[in-house]
Amino acid sequence: MKKLNLLIFVLTGLLVFASCEDSLGPKFSTNVEPTKITTGPSGESIVLTEENADETAFEIEWSKPGVGFRTAADYKVEMAPSGTDFESPTDLGQTSETSFSMTVGEFNNSLLAAGLPANVESEIEVRVITDINDDIEQMLSDPISMSVTPYFIDVSYPQIFVPGSYQSASGYGNDWTPQDAPPLTSVESNEQYEGYVYMANGGNQYKFTPERDWDADYGDSGGDGSLEAGGNNIELADPGYYKINVNLNTLTYTVLNTQWGVIGSATPNGWDSDQDMSYDLVDKVWTITLNLSAGEMKFRANDAWDLDYGDNEGDGILDQGGSNIQVAESGNYTVTLDLSEAPYSYSLSQN
Repeated sequence: MKKLNLLIFVLTGLLVFASCEDSLGPKFSTNVEPTKITTGPSGESIVLTEENADETAFEIEWSKPGVGFRTAADYKVEMAPSGTDFESPTDLGQTSETSFSMTVGEFNNSLLAAGLPANVESEIEVRVITDINDDIEQMLSDPISMSVTPYFIDVSYPQIFVPGSYQSASGYGNDWTPQDAPPLTSVESNEQYEGYVYMANGGNQYKFTPERDWDADYGDSGGDGSLEAGGNNIELADPGYYKINVNLNTLTYTVLNTQWGVIGSATPNGWDSDQDMSYDLVDKVWTITLNLSAGEMKFRANDAWDLDYGDNEGDGILDQGGSNIQVAESGNYTVTLDLSEAPYSYSLSQN
């Protein structure tokens, strides 16, 4: 009888031990409670002024996610115009805390970079994205809505730079000098950069630098369009005026050689063919002088509609695939296309 009791005791102990073994480690909750914004300017109308640029524009706080165990988390705060379902969000900042604030100047710069008009009230939404680890999907908070009115300033967009062996021959200072290199710009402050770089000769080599120095750089060791920190020089065999896109989120890049012209009902050949423009090495713009009729026109690359620019607002700022540009009066014009730095612009000057 004692042996039987002892056997039962041992078996019971083994079961308890096995149960303890099974309970080791974190258990993911089947009902994950996402982060919730608990404090913020929901429903408020915020009017920003330059005089208050150093003051706090807004502050939000949120709850930690309920994932069934204690863990650290990283948070990203995003903003988007209301009604867009965050299709092209603007990053406001990242933190490991459960609160976030911005000064008036910082917030104003983000709003203008996102394309919101100055001195006009706009509706926006703000949300928090929670990132715990690779085993748990990112969690999105419900957004809060507010009205904002930014003030006008010349926006300073994030940029990276393109130093290389082409610089001296192409009007960008000394070769391999980041201080003189042309920029690529992220007009939405989302780590996606774009710009145009002229390379006068063939056999070009270049890299990307986050700053105007060599403290860090990106190259392409495999020649496959993927970037590596400190990677090999990127090579381009042909001369040309290159549209370069860099995505530092995915560490990828693309290049497109372009020639530019104008086309439209206002131009001599209408919508049938382009009037070719010439590149000005000194001013780093494309120009053409020609007779225009009252009508419409656009800029397009490589005699095709794969890449073209118009003007949605009629403000001299170019929009890719934008509305036709209006020419109000017939006459002889000098047309200038400036793609040297985003946002891109143009001018029509009657001679």
